[in-house]
Amino acid sequence: MSQLSLGGANGPTSRVGSSAVAWHQRLARSLSPSNACRLLIALLSPVMLASGHAKPAASPAAPTEWVDRDTGHRVVQLSTEPGSESLYFNLNPFTPDGTKMVFTSPAGIATVNLQTRAVETIVPGQHLHVIMVGRKTGKIYYGGANRTVYAVDPDTKAVRQIATFPRGQQVAAVNADETLFAGTITERTDAGTNADAFDGGPNRRTDRERADAQRGKKGQMMEDRLAQRYPMSLFFYNLATGETKTCNRGTDWLGHLQFSPTDPQLLLFCHEGPWHKVDRIWTIRPDGSHLQLVHQRTLTMEIAGHEFWSADGRTIWYDLQTPRGQVFWLAGYEPDNGKRTWYNMQRDEWGVHFNVAPDGKLFSSDGGDEKMVAHAPDGKWLYLFHPELIADRSAGNVDTSKLIQAGVFQSEKLVNMGPHDYALEPNAMFSPDMKWLIFRSNRSGANQVYAVELAKAQKN
Repeated sequence: MSQLSLGGANGPTSRVGSSAVAWHQRLARSLSPSNACRLLIALLSPVMLASGHAKPAASPAAPTEWVDRDTGHRVVQLSTEPGSESLYFNLNPFTPDGTKMVFTSPAGIATVNLQTRAVETIVPGQHLHVIMVGRKTGKIYYGGANRTVYAVDPDTKAVRQIATFPRGQQVAAVNADETLFAGTITERTDAGTNADAFDGGPNRRTDRERADAQRGKKGQMMEDRLAQRYPMSLFFYNLATGETKTCNRGTDWLGHLQFSPTDPQLLLFCHEGPWHKVDRIWTIRPDGSHLQLVHQRTLTMEIAGHEFWSADGRTIWYDLQTPRGQVFWLAGYEPDNGKRTWYNMQRDEWGVHFNVAPDGKLFSSDGGDEKMVAHAPDGKWLYLFHPELIADRSAGNVDTSKLIQAGVFQSEKLVNMGPHDYALEPNAMFSPDMKWLIFRSNRSGANQVYAVELAKAQKN
């Protein structure tokens, strides 16, 4: 298998000087109009990019498979259409048999066969957003126009229209046995739409232009939205009967709904907003009972968030900083018994999102740039983490039953993300066979879906 390398951090780049451009302009005048146009575009584009007069575009010559020369790991491009994206890091994109993964593209909702890498468009359309793939049937649940929710079988492409929801009501999660939807109801009295501009955002495609437009503005938008204190509530929709039940009404900004992957009656959700201003992570039952705060801060400016379930449903994992931007942990909480485990990491190893392998034995970080909360000087990497617990040597002299089990991450770099613009979050996740880490990146100039092999590539 040939080994390819990218420009930028992983390979050479080229520049075209102004004198060379002038010479080629004279040459172009001797060519046919169509050939001259193609020549001038090819030659002038690098100059325009270097001077900031044009945005990067996907290069047709960009490699689709290479070995990262800084890490020794093989990277492959899974999507074929510029503007494609994998799902948000805590949404299930995989069919139950683990052979296919759902992603979005400008053409619609697509799947990639993880064994053959064959890509197929399942639902064509522009304004579709994936809720998740059902863990029981493998149907893809998605939202379309006019707040209507559908389910499609990825094999037969048969589409079922499930329900159309009122304005301000958004479906965000499907439970483990696919009997319930969970979502939020936002009540707004100001002019305009009732739909919350933030709710559901992670499920939608993020083109480069929109990401650029929001750069540096998210913090203030979060502050502004939290200050609105719109009345909100959770709702649960029964797919068999159409019955809707609501609970937990208040003025907290609710979001990031995730059902347990194994318990159909347990929902994880958050109080959204700047993390240092909210008690973020909560669980609740569909009848409104057992409302539980997952993490209670003990330090000023301690923050916790970007929560997600382990594959077996036993543990809720989340980004913990004690305090914000200083000491970094991936923390775990087991709802059944209250057990807590915290793994420490270095500043450069922090990621926008973390994830855990299906067997719970490996973790990942998708890194971040120097402008993010960790302000990491060298944080633009995808990391593989090997967890190591700190041994208890108290010999039974200390009651450890209610103490936090501490550990550390031994890290391995997988991909140099130097060419990547973190206006697009990579949202890394493990493949079901635990051989790959799948992520989205704009390293070629356009959003695409990639996978990096966890085992190092064999040298020729």
